[in-house]
Amino acid sequence: MPALTLLNRLLDRLEEVLIAFLMAAATLLIFVAVVHRYLAGVAIPGLQDWLLSLNLSWAQELCIYMFVWMAKFGAAYGVRTGIHVGVDVLVNRLSPRKQKPVILFGLLAGALFTGVVAAMGANFVWHVGHTDQTSPDLELPMWWVYLAIPLGSSLMCYRFLQVAWRFNRDGELPHHDPGEVEGLDEPMDLPSGADNIHPVPSAGGVR
Repeated sequence: MPALTLLNRLLDRLEEVLIAFLMAAATLLIFVAVVHRYLAGVAIPGLQDWLLSLNLSWAQELCIYMFVWMAKFGAAYGVRTGIHVGVDVLVNRLSPRKQKPVILFGLLAGALFTGVVAAMGANFVWHVGHTDQTSPDLELPMWWVYLAIPLGSSLMCYRFLQVAWRFNRDGELPHHDPGEVEGLDEPMDLPSGADNIHPVPSAGGVR
């Protein structure tokens, strides 16, 4: 189904770009706020007055909200890539024939749970959106912040269903090896005299 394939690619890209952007932006913002706080305490004529005139009290609040959004979409990314921690001691002791229904039950239970959270989160955001609640420092409408709950949970529910469908079809689950480094398992033509620390690529270039 080309349409579904295109949708999955767009969602994959959205997850990766959003998580990377929020992580980089939060890190940069925290760094700027720490440097500002440190330099504002140094008695440098002119510079200290200028730094004190800058109000960065909102930085901490914004970082918290960015990490909330990053965590919700990162959880969906974790389901897709198989990086969530799971206790599979009992499942591994079962025969392959009995493992499949147990794993499918776990995946569908995850989809049900996240679907319920998404529905309740959407209802909560709807009610908050009809109030005047704003954040303390940024004065953002709070429903913008809480919107991460239904959106992230809905995507996580979709990822559970996606993994369950693929597992039922192919019998394979997404697996992440924390010790894997991309490119190290690719073969290289090493000429004589090269070693594992300083390999010399072949004349055809690095693969």
